[in-house]
Amino acid sequence: MSHDSYPQPHGDGSWIGRSVPRVEDDRLLRGNGRYVDDIALPGAVEAAFLRSPHAHARIDSVDVSAALAAPGVVAVWTGDDVADLPAMLNKEELRTPPGLAELLDPVVRMTPMPLLAADKVLYVGQPVAVVFAENRYLAEDALELVDVRYSPLAVLVDPELSLTPDAPLLHEELPDNTAVTVATRVGDPDTAFANAHAVVSERFEAHRYVASPIETRAISAQVDPYSGRLTIWSGTQTPHRLRDAIAHTLGLGPAAVHVIAADVGGGFGQKGILYVEELIVPHAARRIGRPVLWREDRNENLTSSSHAREQIHRIELAADSEGLIIAIRDRITVNFGAYNMTGLVVPYNSLCHLLGPYRIPNVDIDVVGVLTSTTFATPYRGAGRPETVFAMERAMDRLAAELGIEPEKLRARNLVGPDAMPYATGLVDRSGRPQTYDSGDYPELLRRAVAKADVQGVRARQRAGARNGKYVGIGFAMYIEATGLGPFETARIDIAPSGRVRLAIGAPSQGQGHRTSMAQIAADAIGVPFDVIDVVGGDTEATPFGVGTIASRALVNAGNATHRAGRLVREKIVEAAARRLGVEADGLGLSDGVVASKEPGGPSIGLAELAGRAPLPGTPEPADGRYGTEISETVHFRPPGFAVSSGAHAAVVEVDAHTGGIEILHYVVVHDAGNIVNPMIAEGQVTGGIAQGIGGALYEEMVYGPDGQPRTGTYMDYLVPTSSEIPDLDMEETFTPSPMNDLGVKGLGEGGAIAPQAVLAGAVEDALRPFGVVVRRGPLSPSRVRDLIRTAGRT
Repeated sequence: MSHDSYPQPHGDGSWIGRSVPRVEDDRLLRGNGRYVDDIALPGAVEAAFLRSPHAHARIDSVDVSAALAAPGVVAVWTGDDVADLPAMLNKEELRTPPGLAELLDPVVRMTPMPLLAADKVLYVGQPVAVVFAENRYLAEDALELVDVRYSPLAVLVDPELSLTPDAPLLHEELPDNTAVTVATRVGDPDTAFANAHAVVSERFEAHRYVASPIETRAISAQVDPYSGRLTIWSGTQTPHRLRDAIAHTLGLGPAAVHVIAADVGGGFGQKGILYVEELIVPHAARRIGRPVLWREDRNENLTSSSHAREQIHRIELAADSEGLIIAIRDRITVNFGAYNMTGLVVPYNSLCHLLGPYRIPNVDIDVVGVLTSTTFATPYRGAGRPETVFAMERAMDRLAAELGIEPEKLRARNLVGPDAMPYATGLVDRSGRPQTYDSGDYPELLRRAVAKADVQGVRARQRAGARNGKYVGIGFAMYIEATGLGPFETARIDIAPSGRVRLAIGAPSQGQGHRTSMAQIAADAIGVPFDVIDVVGGDTEATPFGVGTIASRALVNAGNATHRAGRLVREKIVEAAARRLGVEADGLGLSDGVVASKEPGGPSIGLAELAGRAPLPGTPEPADGRYGTEISETVHFRPPGFAVSSGAHAAVVEVDAHTGGIEILHYVVVHDAGNIVNPMIAEGQVTGGIAQGIGGALYEEMVYGPDGQPRTGTYMDYLVPTSSEIPDLDMEETFTPSPMNDLGVKGLGEGGAIAPQAVLAGAVEDALRPFGVVVRRGPLSPSRVRDLIRTAGRT
């Protein structure tokens, strides 16, 4: 894909819009990354957690005496040892925006999680005890000596069964196993359904799977022996939230806790929330008096870190005789797992993204979040959108079949047009404001995807018949994504005496290339060379206020904070140069790090000279009493609303009816993320998201038995695609700048992951149309495809 055609949003900018190679890659590719496990803390002890083997059980007793006597053991804690600390709660995620609360009156039941289970366990993998030893090997050995006696209780794995009146309570303090309920209605859906020409009703399932980043979760903590201040190194996506949670739990002020998110080997939402291990490790560093390190193994990551995606949609679409959708009804069940960790985030994301790019006047959506005896579920790249897009796009395909209309043509008839922007859907967005799509050209997205996918060519191959039992099919899927979630993000720019520029942002990077893209924004905003900018992210000391890198928000928020701070710093530089040169600021310009007169032959001064250190003693004092110029600026950018990204995916597949194998012949993606800062990074983000989406569509699934035991707890059973399984992508962009921010940018980190499950399901269903197959869930493994063919027409 060529990047030469990318527009540049600012006429005076020379860096935004260019595919600048990522400055962080050289260090990482040479093996010089600094991840949590690379940070050597002299005298550190290592932690290992004893986790529940039961999905639901009473804890009768815990005996740690043998473990305490084991070689190298420093301490062993149970629930009683941390009973004085408050239970863990992701407070930021459980807060309901006032507008949303007033208009929809959702029910959100909090379920605080004990740092170590003391009375009972609610899922396999819940921490019950922790051993601190001289190294991880000794800690693991000691875990075998901890004697825990359990009394098993009834297990609930199926979220729908968990809602039945006679279901056992998982949290006795609650009246039932419901954690969240929220509903919305627009127009008169009942009348629309009663008068519809065609109605389709389906039950679709989004199955459970896991982020499984290359670097598993890790945290280390050290207490400064002089000040008593805690320094935390963590692979977190939200260092400021982690700092505040640690401070609250330990009864400290935020200034007494310093959190650093150094290099992070992938997060994808799994590292964006709070975990009990992140509170126990800092507490242990203070209580034991030595640095403490914990990093999880792969089995812990797959079974004990947060899961995602599991939803059931009972969806109905009503259409008139022309194929215009006149109403939608959906009953969505979201499996929260054992604890409500993030409140409305995923359920409401699913609700308010269900309509996608389509104009639907009558709406009836009801969502319930359910507690079960499984690992808790939280946002994972897309956060409720892949699930709801799967249901909506599958329903569109079923409606197209019902009406005898080509799937892409049905979509085209129902799209919101560019002339309708900004478009109000009638729903309420996640921030509690009326939901509005700020900009976009959805028909153009689909037109380009259809042209690239060669629908006519695919149909011709289908008419020619299967070859050697292999059937070809094509699928389409579209989506919108509200990006740039608030409430704010911070950028601080300082000009060093050497003339170098230090940019500190609150949003850490887990592979997004912030050190490059943010430097591009700053270089254009200030008027300095790209290579004089040093970017620091994810350090709570460098930026005391911040939110984090989640929800496709970093570029919109941190990028615009950087842009505004850079513009203000530019003004200060020019004003300081005017004083130094004895001229009017209006007569000066700043370019390439040099402030110069706009008139030929006029005075000029470089940034290093302007901000340089004071000269040696004995040098005459300047008239204004200042030798150097201290120039800095801090900006907290608050987005006025969401910047709505969008995209259209198309896939052509070949399905072997004998083996159930699927080959992706052609994968097309046309996306719109507003103005693009770095096309190469943007392409990489979309490609990575699609790879994860393909994993969910064809390979990955976290399977539980009826006893609540995870059956896919290692990579022997949990399949993750490699580069060999990911096809070359046919990628294209449209550009509709967002009016919601100065840069006109929209988030794109999650977009690639939203549509693959839906588009591949549609393509496989289209290929297997001769068998009457309907795809209602994934992943589409060979065995599942063969089952679909064998049982087609029976459901």
